[in-house]
Formats: sequence, structure tokens, C-alpha cells
Amino acid sequence: MAKLFFYYSAMNAGKTTTLLQSSYNYRERGMETLLYTPALDTRYGSGRVASRIGLASEAVAFDRSFDFFKEIGHQKQVLSKLACILVDEAQFLTKTQVQQLCQVVDHLHLPVLAYGLRTDFLGNTFEGSHALLALAEELIEIKTICHCGRKATMTARVDENGVRIKEGAQVEIGGNDRYVALCRQHFSL
Repeated sequence: MAKLFFYYSAMNAGKTTTLLQSSYNYRERGMETLLYTPALDTRYGSGRVASRIGLASEAVAFDRSFDFFKEIGHQKQVLSKLACILVDEAQFLTKTQVQQLCQVVDHLHLPVLAYGLRTDFLGNTFEGSHALLALAEELIEIKTICHCGRKATMTARVDENGVRIKEGAQVEIGGNDRYVALCRQHFSL
């Protein structure tokens, strides 16, 4: 039975590495996967999913107007061995797109594995994460640690000197240079 899975964590927990490993496992067994990544994240080039440890794959770039159900329905007719849908940076999905991914599961009978942040640098949920937390059948936390050794559940934005930023736009693309994972105690300081 197909399900919608939401793999979530703070920054630097290995979400993208896990996504790429899942895709590899399907392909190794002769099955096809479709990978999706937000168009606004061009750190590794448009339509490219890349992990910090050097793994990478081509993907379909999506924006806020992208219709997952329509696109995947078309691809299912073309790819006879399509077995799984994987979405990187799923926090950038809209609520409507999460509902479309539910339709992919329910009507096209394909599992959807979405990977993303639960909250932003202020501790607020993203639109996509909020919808995934409400609608996914499976919620799986990918764990990482704070500098103190405790489990990190929050993501903080920092400036070029490592000083925490506590205001600004919700979306600012960046990696280790802009974000750090913290436990709730250090996030609250």
C-alpha cells in the first residue's frame, strides 16, 4: 500500500543523503524513481539534488505553480517501472502541492517520500511542512545533534561571523554557512 512519508529534521541531519540513497536502492532493483527539488534552490544548479557528502542526482525543479498530480500522472504513463516519488526540500511545497502528493498516493498508488525541515530559523513551520505534518501517514525524524551533544530539533540562521540572526524573510537559501542545528535549549538563548 502506497503512503505519504515525511522525513523531517533540523539542518545538517542527512535528509538529502537519505533521499539519494532511497532512490539508488529502488534503481538498483530495476525500478524507476522521480526526484523533485524546488526551483528556488540553485546552489548546485537548477534541477539538481546534491548532498553535503558529494552524492548528487538530476531532478525536476518545481515552483509554487507546479502540479505534481498532473506531472506524475503523465510520467507514470511514460515510465513503466515507476515505483517511487522523492521530494527534496519539501518545506517549500505549498499546501495544494502536498494535497496533490496525497492524490499521487491515493489514486496513482505510488509512495511519496518527502524530505524537509520541520521549522524555519524562527521556530515556525513552513507551509509545506505544516501540511505534511497534518497529512502524511508516516512521520520520520532524521536525528542530528547540537554543539552541546543534545538532540538538535531547531535550525538557527547565522551571519558570516556565526552570530545568530533572529529576524528576516522566512526563506533564504543556504547551507552550513548560513544555518546551524541546535537543541531547543540553545535555540531559546
